[in-house]
Amino acid sequence: MVSTKQLTFLDLFSGIGGFRIGLERAGFKSIGYCDNDEYANKLYKAYFNTEEELFFNDIRTINTEELPDFDILCGGFPCQSFSIAGKRRGFEDTRGTMFFEVARILKDKRPRYFILENVKGLLNHDSGKTFQTILKILTDLGYQVQWQLLNSKFFGVPQNRERVYIVGCYGKGCAGKIFPLTPDGIENISTLNKHPLSPKTPQGNRIYLPDGLSSCLTANGGGLGAKTGLYFVNR
Repeated sequence: MVSTKQLTFLDLFSGIGGFRIGLERAGFKSIGYCDNDEYANKLYKAYFNTEEELFFNDIRTINTEELPDFDILCGGFPCQSFSIAGKRRGFEDTRGTMFFEVARILKDKRPRYFILENVKGLLNHDSGKTFQTILKILTDLGYQVQWQLLNSKFFGVPQNRERVYIVGCYGKGCAGKIFPLTPDGIENISTLNKHPLSPKTPQGNRIYLPDGLSSCLTANGGGLGAKTGLYFVNR
């Protein structure tokens, strides 16, 4: 018999609720969330019904003995320590050690599944040793682990953003391969010119179809579409 039990999740590093939106649309229910950003938490509480949920301001203070059981742990643990835009101190940075707090909760609660996310730079930080350490820890906890680098632009989002997704299933009876995902209906930016534009053509003079990716938002430039690009809308 197929179980009809509603799956539950714990939303770590919850931010403004990106993971939660997806999981709730899939029919799952939150038991609680954790983030230390005051303004993100205000938005989160305003958007979601969190009245009967647990809230934690700091993952390091979570007492797993007081946590109810849940099915899925999700979270994008702090990426500044691994991002190419930062100093890339990795586990030497306090923020980089937040992964070990995730591992602690996984070890104590053993949820059936987890979904983790981080920046592309995690893959090659310290010549790949950091990522290898993360995968080994998750595997040693008894999880079957898969990962893939995904770009949001291939999944209906007008944004060029690469992120590493790591998923795991605990114990026996896990499903087969989840990754690699192959997006359908990928469309690149198109122009309405009959002939290809020169790479030197200013963005302000380019006309784009509204389908697919938007042009890059720029702070300065000349022409009508300098900052946003021009878009053809067929009325």
